Amino acid sequence: MARHGGRARKARRGDQACRAEGAGRVTGVSHLDWSELDRRAVDTIRVLAMDAVEKAGNGHPGTAMSLAPAAYLLFHKVMRHDPTDPQWPGRDRFVLSAGHSSLTLYIQLYLSGYGLELSDLMQFRQWGSQTPGHPEYGHTVGVETTTGPLGQGLANAVGMAMAARRERGLFDPDAPPGESPFDHHIYVICSDGDIEEGISHEASALAGHQKLGNLVVIWDDNEISIEDDTRIAKSEDVLARYAAYGWHVQQVSWRSGRADEGEYHEDVGALYAALQAAKAETGRPSFIALRTIIAWPAPTKRNTGKSHGSALGAEEVAATKKILGFDPAASFAVEEKVLDHTREAIERGRQAHARWNEQFDAWARRHPERKVLFDRLATRTLPEGWTEALPVFPADPKGIATRQASGKVLEALAPVLPELWGGSADLAESNNTAIKGEPSFIPAEFSTKEFTGHEYGRILHFGVREHAMGAIGNGILLHGGTRVYMGTFLVFSDYMRPAVRLAALMKLPAIYVWTHDSIGLGEDGPTHQPVEHLAALRAIPGLDVVRPADANETVWAWRMALEHTDRPTALCLSRQPLPVLDRSVLADAEGVRRGGYVLADASDGQPVVILIGTGSEVALCLAARERLEADGIPTRVVSMPCQEWFRAQDEAYREKVLPRGVRARVSVEAGVSMSWHDLVGDAGECVSLEHFGASAPYQIVFEEFGFTADRVVAAARASMSRAGEVKGSTTGN
Repeated sequence: MARHGGRARKARRGDQACRAEGAGRVTGVSHLDWSELDRRAVDTIRVLAMDAVEKAGNGHPGTAMSLAPAAYLLFHKVMRHDPTDPQWPGRDRFVLSAGHSSLTLYIQLYLSGYGLELSDLMQFRQWGSQTPGHPEYGHTVGVETTTGPLGQGLANAVGMAMAARRERGLFDPDAPPGESPFDHHIYVICSDGDIEEGISHEASALAGHQKLGNLVVIWDDNEISIEDDTRIAKSEDVLARYAAYGWHVQQVSWRSGRADEGEYHEDVGALYAALQAAKAETGRPSFIALRTIIAWPAPTKRNTGKSHGSALGAEEVAATKKILGFDPAASFAVEEKVLDHTREAIERGRQAHARWNEQFDAWARRHPERKVLFDRLATRTLPEGWTEALPVFPADPKGIATRQASGKVLEALAPVLPELWGGSADLAESNNTAIKGEPSFIPAEFSTKEFTGHEYGRILHFGVREHAMGAIGNGILLHGGTRVYMGTFLVFSDYMRPAVRLAALMKLPAIYVWTHDSIGLGEDGPTHQPVEHLAALRAIPGLDVVRPADANETVWAWRMALEHTDRPTALCLSRQPLPVLDRSVLADAEGVRRGGYVLADASDGQPVVILIGTGSEVALCLAARERLEADGIPTRVVSMPCQEWFRAQDEAYREKVLPRGVRARVSVEAGVSMSWHDLVGDAGECVSLEHFGASAPYQIVFEEFGFTADRVVAAARASMSRAGEVKGSTTGN
């Protein structure tokens, strides 16, 4: 490879690095200007990374140092972005999947003019700073997604690339490739850890299958992790792996051999050429393996696990600054000429933005109706009158499974909400997530007899890849205004949990369609019957867990999920049919809005005992109420499909539904009782399942495990006794 004209270094550990001074065009790449100021800016990045970690006393300096040329190249020579408008729809997206190297991103945001200042870098990892240990979406301007858990960012980027294609299909499907204002690229820097995490396989395989030509990934192939040399745990051929996925694969090595021998020269021109080749490849995602030496050019700690995850130490920092031509005694040194040079990104961004605006305005004049849709989606505003499309289910004792009711809601909403799209992890028929008559989102050549589609389709097919599905969904929501839903069995929410947690952390309006929600699943047995899942999911702050009791509650659950734009919603739906409740004698399903509501009150309006149920168990509560009322016990039934929504109500409403004076309470839910104890109180009873299920028809399983009206009645009487509502009498003589 051509030697970078500005610098050449030997890589032997302990050797004094040498520098070939100079500036100008990089050999063999006619369109890259790489000046002395660019070189100095890169070295400034290294110094800032060392100083920030040293001041904090902890962090990850090594990767930020060795990736300095690559990150600078992206932000200043490759990507289209405008630091004055970080939300510009026409921007390229940058995802730092290697979130531990957060300084790689923060320093670029500072140098480019996104609003971070030197003082923010000085407050790295400190309370209240704009530079937390890992990048956080919504906290630091210019951060596109929260990364840190490895592999998540890479999968988010796949979602962003998919969303860009879907959005182009909604807004500008007929434009020639590269000529739409909605054409842009998603750039990713990932690490060995990202590559090793299983989610990277799921997401990367799907990206190759989807032929996402707008996705470009740079893998920092430095062969170092916290446990030092990655050969201790990793030996696969990563390039062959990505080629097998169907990616366009390139390798750029800045090393002439192993990291501890041979020469090292940061051939920025070679990386630039690879990036240009990646952009030119429109039919496949691109993977660039960039072989670096971590913590370059630190004299003794480069190529070590120590430099990956801890401060280099004052002596090493000073020695490295001396190598780079910086004052060893100065900290956070940024020359004015360097900052002026890097802040030219602001004017470049404004000019690119202005050119894009002309293109966008011309598009808007040609397609005024699509412009209206664009504006609506940009604010996640639902269209006027959209709720009129929602179905209303008549009372039916035979009933319908809530998963089927959910499918009917999707079919009803499809014509009025073009932004709504989604699919399942190979369970479309079971989850009822495939909207009839809609095309699949798939390269047309992969259409099947069952599912036909094209690149702008609507139905997503994730395959058996639940974890990637969750993270891809996050990327879709981060990219723009479309709304995505993702389906699997509730028990397999375990496979999605890290991505679900991040959706809640980022306040993304993801919608999870989790069906087969209890032991009512039946014959598939305990491996497929969720027991602890509702309680475990309720433990995630910011996730709304909704388990509707019938078809009309399901309609309202969907309505609320779509109206909420600041948090994810989990719809936990039944496999088995549930009676459609007669709302002429029971409360309206609109009560779902408040999370819990009085479905059937005590006959005299003064309950002695309150039965609280969710999902399929609400019908049991109603049956038990009839028995108790027949015995002269005023009984209230509360349907509580969503604890989170109920807990968010004011005290007056919560008191109205669950009066403190009524201590006899029973919760009924076919799962562990962990999340119910505060709601039933010290005298309450929980009809629950504190063990795994069994394989049998669901009716038998419910009966054998005590989910019967008899058991609910018995629990009610036990709670009444504990609350002092059941009085004994003297026997006399």
